[in-house]
Amino acid sequence: MRLIIGLIVSLWAGAAIAAPRDAVFPSIDGGNIALSDFAGKPILVVNTASQCAFTRQYAGLQDLHDKYSSRGLIVLAVPSDDFNQELESAAEVKEFCEINYNLTLPMTDLTHVRGGKAHPFYKAVKAETGFVPKWNFNKVLIDGTGAVVATWGSSARPDSAAVLGEIEKLLN
Repeated sequence: MRLIIGLIVSLWAGAAIAAPRDAVFPSIDGGNIALSDFAGKPILVVNTASQCAFTRQYAGLQDLHDKYSSRGLIVLAVPSDDFNQELESAAEVKEFCEINYNLTLPMTDLTHVRGGKAHPFYKAVKAETGFVPKWNFNKVLIDGTGAVVATWGSSARPDSAAVLGEIEKLLN
């Protein structure tokens, strides 16, 4: 129902916005990451930054990936410089994450997450729920059908009871 209302509002506003599940991100490794390739699986999308007090959450995101990927969870890191705390290039971000956090989870290229230049995924989430990242390491959990299940701000750690509880519900 929220998705239908969000689409109606966006159509009324004069621009159709695709559902979050239809988003395609440029990959930090080249090529694209199409969320539709993960149909039927829950996805935790997290806007990240390498020079932030919350950067240590990368370790928790990797732990989620290690623990739950075999059960279907996709953890997607979306580096963004919208809060002026990201490194200069995607190559630097990738190297930083590999060296400091041994990151193996999927990661997009540098991406806008708010404002007029926001990626279509974030525009769709805003249309559906009103949620806009207010800082780095905001989290959006979508279910296997692409519906937004929950959103959290930076202070919600990846291993928090709230985040784990919602993920567990989707995996059971």
